[in-house]
Amino acid sequence: MPDGWNADGQPVGKPWSEVRTPLVQIAAVSETQTKNTWTPLLEMLQGPVIDAYPGLEPLDTFVNLPRGRIEPITSSARTVKGNKPVFAVLDQTEEWVKSNRGNRLAETMRINAAKVGGTTIESPNAFIPGEGSVAEESAAFWAKIREGKARDDGLFYDHREAPPETDMTDRDSLLSGLQYTYGDSADRNGGHVDLDTIVATIWDPSTDPQTARADFLNQITHASDSWLTQPEWAGCLDISRVLADKDRIVLGFDGSRRRKRGVTDATALVGCRVSDGHVFLVDAWEQPDGPAGDDWEVPVVEVLAAVDTVFKKYDVIGFYADPARWESHVADWEARYGRRLLVKSSANHPVEWWMTGGRSGLIVRALEKFHSAVVDRELTHDGSSLLTRHILNARRRTKPSLSGLQIAKEHPDSSRKIDAAVAAVLAWQCRLDVLAKGDLKPERSGAVYFM
Repeated sequence: MPDGWNADGQPVGKPWSEVRTPLVQIAAVSETQTKNTWTPLLEMLQGPVIDAYPGLEPLDTFVNLPRGRIEPITSSARTVKGNKPVFAVLDQTEEWVKSNRGNRLAETMRINAAKVGGTTIESPNAFIPGEGSVAEESAAFWAKIREGKARDDGLFYDHREAPPETDMTDRDSLLSGLQYTYGDSADRNGGHVDLDTIVATIWDPSTDPQTARADFLNQITHASDSWLTQPEWAGCLDISRVLADKDRIVLGFDGSRRRKRGVTDATALVGCRVSDGHVFLVDAWEQPDGPAGDDWEVPVVEVLAAVDTVFKKYDVIGFYADPARWESHVADWEARYGRRLLVKSSANHPVEWWMTGGRSGLIVRALEKFHSAVVDRELTHDGSSLLTRHILNARRRTKPSLSGLQIAKEHPDSSRKIDAAVAAVLAWQCRLDVLAKGDLKPERSGAVYFM
């Protein structure tokens, strides 16, 4: 080992600049956006910093380091390819989308940094779901890490969002949400941000409420055609409600099979406790990303085993399943479990509940009931990131041939699936039918339903 690299046989750290000339880049898709980071950086480099680091030279368009350079860039992916930053800031990544080639720029900068063991950091505002921005893709990656479905967990994700119950029309509620979001920066916490000025800006009639939620409350709201918003769904979260064995529940199921093109739809099984309307994800099966997803098919045996397990674990008294491409299995479930179900889709088919065909009126009403239950907080859910993702992926769709509003993916070949949302709607409809029946026997716990 070269002299100076060890002491008494032990490794000793060396400044990076003695090993490799450091390059730090501040990137955005426009020059104005780079100033969010660049201007404060120049201000902080004035004064004692210059005295502590001889050779440091802050200039308007770049900073000379004693060895190395800091620079803002707003280039395309092709012009930055080959640069090797040891650290890069990707600023305003909620605006980095395919139309401005921001996704490609982010990919290139991450690859460049990885080649020298460097690090990248994103500094976005709240993104709008459905735009496919870099910030949205990073959030989706974090969701898969939490679900245990990502191969790598080397992402640090810090998102400080105002509570979903924040009421922008109530001053005290709004100030409380802003105080939480801004943290130590809020004037009420000893910081420099004047919250009263922000309240006045939010209440300005020219300020779009959705923009205000994203920019000031850091709330990830919704696409313009979203079925449910993130604050609406988050407001129903209740992780304190834990299911016990033999709890009385109902189930909803939406299945899929292999597609000839695009990403195969997911298969999902969702439950709902009858007593309190608590919705929970039993299990779901999604096509993996990348090579692992090549030739992937829904593991039918696993799905059948999961259904069998939940019937053994809980007191299942209702089960609605969309039979599309699962007709034979739904028929088997009807033969196996039909007699024990206290509420049935129909006399001849206790489980079969079509979400297609000439049933648009029933489908529209089921969707309306679930939507109202969320908005009015008549249900709770377990916070499953997969279920949340599918709920927020759902888009409103209307056609002249339909009797009302239905839901669909953003486009038919989209990789953003909604199958767990459909399963949740079926489970909720099944619970409503249970309550409407009104003549059920007491649960094994001794609880009785009063109608």
